[in-house]
Amino acid sequence: MGKGIAITGMGIISAIGNNVEENYRSLVEGKKGISRIVKIDTVHKDALMVGEIDFTNQELEAYLGLDTNNNYSRSALLGAYAARQAVSDAKITDVNSSKTGLVSATTVGGMDKTEQYYYKYFEDKKVQKYIEGHHAGDSTQKIAEQLGIHNSLVTTISTACSSAANAILFGARLLKSGKLDRVIVGGTDGLSKFTLNGFKTLMIQSDTYNTPFDENRKGLNLGEAAAFLVLESDKSVQRENKEVLAYVKGWGNANDAFHQTASSEHGDGATLAMQKALKVGGLKGEEIDYINAHGTATPNNDLSEGRAFLRVFGNGVPDFSSTKGYTGHTLAAAGGVEAVFSVLALRHNVIFPNLNFKNPMKEFHLRPRAELKKRKLNTVLSNSLGFGGNCSTLIFSKEA
Repeated sequence: MGKGIAITGMGIISAIGNNVEENYRSLVEGKKGISRIVKIDTVHKDALMVGEIDFTNQELEAYLGLDTNNNYSRSALLGAYAARQAVSDAKITDVNSSKTGLVSATTVGGMDKTEQYYYKYFEDKKVQKYIEGHHAGDSTQKIAEQLGIHNSLVTTISTACSSAANAILFGARLLKSGKLDRVIVGGTDGLSKFTLNGFKTLMIQSDTYNTPFDENRKGLNLGEAAAFLVLESDKSVQRENKEVLAYVKGWGNANDAFHQTASSEHGDGATLAMQKALKVGGLKGEEIDYINAHGTATPNNDLSEGRAFLRVFGNGVPDFSSTKGYTGHTLAAAGGVEAVFSVLALRHNVIFPNLNFKNPMKEFHLRPRAELKKRKLNTVLSNSLGFGGNCSTLIFSKEA
């Protein structure tokens, strides 16, 4: 399908750092962001481990210049924080100087405020504004307002854990089609009791550090994060003489329609998504240097994804690792977080370790890269596999 889509800026906040540089430093130093729950008052506080961000809502509000009467959810605060970083990194001084859109992803939305004020809704009109921020599109609108995007495409994607990857995929297609010249893409999710309780009900959360692709894996650690990329067309890059960090080279989305919360044991959805991304990018399997795996450390995901690797790459599976041992599983934000990590891997020629790995799975011979590895990288493939069977793959490259 021709040239790749240029990435000119990145922004991120996660449990391992408040910006791109802090996240990279944590990745190469093996610094985990996983701990016991501190900021949420839940009965599961001592039973689960999560990836919490250090900043309080009040600190984020101060950074964004909000008054105390705002109704920003934590997802909106984190998203606006990371998106503003990305725009600044892309050296954009007037976001409306060309056709610029926003595609933001979330699953949690304003759930944290809904939990807090639900029972007061009919008793106190002053708290009703918080419930109005419950829906997924509210955080996107607030991010657009923070960035100053007017009279352009602003939309929200919510496809479970593949949401931010699909936001990036959609943004790339918008540029390819000429609908926009520039688009800010990514995702944001704050932690809430709703997600903690929901995943606890599914019995796929771990009470210790998550161990992706390990035979003795016990489940995932939930995390919170926001991450955004600035994508630009060739015309926009050339007109403003922009530095290009990397390119979105290929993308693919598929749905195996297997189960509401589980992936096909044979990795049908992930297989189709990776095959589609390779086709869009005009690449062969042997041209992929590193895979940033979805790797949630649940029994189902790691088996499904590993089998998909074998179906797509045969005996030549590239070096792969999951970075969720650092951040936890950040749900809708995961595809954005791991897109930033993929670009960092390309720019620094480094493969980040799959933390906590000890014992290979009995179902196949695959072993993730357990130690930091320096090697020349030209392409990185990143998987995001969501509930409902919604599976997405992105391929990032140094060259268009």
